[in-house]
Amino acid sequence: MKREIIETSDGSKTIRIIDLDENYHSNHGALQEAEHVFIQNGLKYFQGKTDVEILEVGFGTGLNAFLTAIYGLENCQKISYTGIEAFPVAVEELELLEYQFLKGEKNSSIFSKIHQVEWNSWNEIHPYFRLNKLEEKIQNSLLKANTLDLVYFDAFGPRAQIEMWTTEIFNKLFEAIKPNGFLVTYCAKGQVKRDLKSVGFEIEPLPGPPGKREMTRAWKRL
Repeated sequence: MKREIIETSDGSKTIRIIDLDENYHSNHGALQEAEHVFIQNGLKYFQGKTDVEILEVGFGTGLNAFLTAIYGLENCQKISYTGIEAFPVAVEELELLEYQFLKGEKNSSIFSKIHQVEWNSWNEIHPYFRLNKLEEKIQNSLLKANTLDLVYFDAFGPRAQIEMWTTEIFNKLFEAIKPNGFLVTYCAKGQVKRDLKSVGFEIEPLPGPPGKREMTRAWKRL
C-alpha cells in the first residue's frame, strides 16, 4: 500500500495510508490526540498505583508507548506495556516521523530504545517501563483473564479496518481486563459503543481531542 509522511496541525507528523485514506494519527494533531486519549483520559486515572499493566492494540509508530514510558519515568510509576502489531512500521519511516524530538532531548533515547529492542520478548526501557512488542494479530493473541489495568485500543478506524472492531475482539479484551479497569479509544461511533456494551462494558463518553467531539472509555465494573 502507498504511504506518505504528513505533518498534522500541531506540528507533529504521522503516516498516511493513501490506498485506505487513513492516518495512523489525527490530522488535527498526532501528539495532541495521543496525549488526550491515552494519557490524560487513560493512564492518569491510575495515578498513585504502584504497578500498571497496559495492552495496546495497534502499536503502530510507538508514539503511545513513548508517551507512556515518559509518564512512568516522571511519576516513578512502574508500567508493564504490551504492544500488539501485525505489521510493524519500517525503521526508515520511524526516522522521518522524528518523534524522538517531541518531548525534549532528555527523552529522545527512550523512543530510540523502544524501537531498537527485539520483538516478542520483555525488555526494560528504563527502571519504570518494560515493554513486550508482539508481532501478531490480536485475533491470535493469548490473553490471560483479569490481568490488565488498561487497554489502549488504537487500531485504524472501523471504515478502514472493520475486522478489528468486532464483538469477538471486544469480549477477549473484556475478559483480560481486571475488574474496575477499562479500555480507552479515540473512536465514538454508535455501533462500536453498542458492541462494547453488548460484551459487558459500561460506556463513558468523554470529550474528544482537538478536532473530534467525543471519545470513549469502556469500563469493566465489578
